[in-house]
Amino acid sequence: MSKNTRDEIIAADKRYVWHPYTEMGSYIRDYEPLVIVRAQGSRLFDEDGRSYLDSSSSWWLASLGHGHPRLVSALKEQAEELAHCALAGITHPQAAFLAKELIEVAPPGLSRVFFSDNGSTAVEAAIKMATQFHAQNGEPKRKRFIALEGAFHGETVGVSSLGGVEVFRKPFAGLLFDCIHVPSPADANAYEQAFEALTRAVENGADEIAAVVLEPLVQGASGMRMYEADYLRHARKLCDEHGILLVLDEVFTGYGRTGRMWAADHAGIRPDLLCTAKGFSGGMLPMAATLVTERIFEGFLGDKSRAFYYGHSYTGNPLGAAVAREVLRVYRDEKVLEGIAPRARRIEEAFERMGRLPKVLRTRTLGMIGALDLDESGGYLASIGWQVADEARKRGVYLRPLGNVVYVTPPLNITEGDLDELLGKVEEAVEVGVSQA
Repeated sequence: MSKNTRDEIIAADKRYVWHPYTEMGSYIRDYEPLVIVRAQGSRLFDEDGRSYLDSSSSWWLASLGHGHPRLVSALKEQAEELAHCALAGITHPQAAFLAKELIEVAPPGLSRVFFSDNGSTAVEAAIKMATQFHAQNGEPKRKRFIALEGAFHGETVGVSSLGGVEVFRKPFAGLLFDCIHVPSPADANAYEQAFEALTRAVENGADEIAAVVLEPLVQGASGMRMYEADYLRHARKLCDEHGILLVLDEVFTGYGRTGRMWAADHAGIRPDLLCTAKGFSGGMLPMAATLVTERIFEGFLGDKSRAFYYGHSYTGNPLGAAVAREVLRVYRDEKVLEGIAPRARRIEEAFERMGRLPKVLRTRTLGMIGALDLDESGGYLASIGWQVADEARKRGVYLRPLGNVVYVTPPLNITEGDLDELLGKVEEAVEVGVSQA
């Protein structure tokens, strides 16, 4: 593209587009955005042909990288056959067989699939299911939820109520429903206290709690905060003892991000409801699902008043379903999960090195996730991470920090060469970026 064309794109963008998670005044006034025109594998390409290693899989979606030829082919073939079909009272092959194949790789005991179109709606469906299930099966008092401090489950009003990141909750405080937030087991030196707090919250409201909702093992948006699988086993046991449902939000952690297909697999547990999105369709199309046990499903059977009256125009859409089915085939045929361990070791070693850099407070890794905390207060609104991001961009890496947290979540199948280059450049960016703070 010519320089003039690039300027026209940016002019139109700044005149008409309202960007997510962005203070638009400074963006319009000061920021020079990347203009990405294509992507392939682990790289994004701008209008000048320069490539940028995609350190976050484009918001954790591109689990198989960009432009995987099999996913592109599946999308093209399906578009020529059936682009859309409503799923209310009729069906189509891709949705039917995707549901079957998804249950085959899900934690044992999950048996039904409800489709939606993004992670927020997958969790929204789960909390509505939990509430309605209790209401029409003899326990109408169960309307409260428990979630972790620092939780993030999406952006609809319902799931914002579960959220524990104050900057996301505060503008909507008067609209949110009652949620009990308990200390996170990811907090330093507070692991036992977190167990005790969850126990107290459950026991004190045992007949009012509809569900405990957790991001298993990793709280992504609050800073890649990680905790042990024992906490999931403890939550499962408490829920079983008190008739409470356990919802696991695997939107980020599912599909291999933690090294196993599901984060729940590390604990050997089965949730009552499991939410998936992002890597579910390989980042190709908006697609999500909420998986439930047969007990939950049967709680909605009977007369029409018991039906789950919820859905989206693109629920189970054929394009997304066809691609999601191909994602599962690629995982199997290309042994994607088996390839995570050697890549995870490279990430672990790199972040151990970065942990010795000035102003790096702590590091942590799990599967295809590496994160570090920088020495600056302010949390999500801290600026130091953006100084690192600027240095990364100069080195050909697209990196989006979480305030003072710098992290990588590259495609699961990133080549070892690209991974080593990515980690080396991130290390350089951290070293130079913090020196300017």
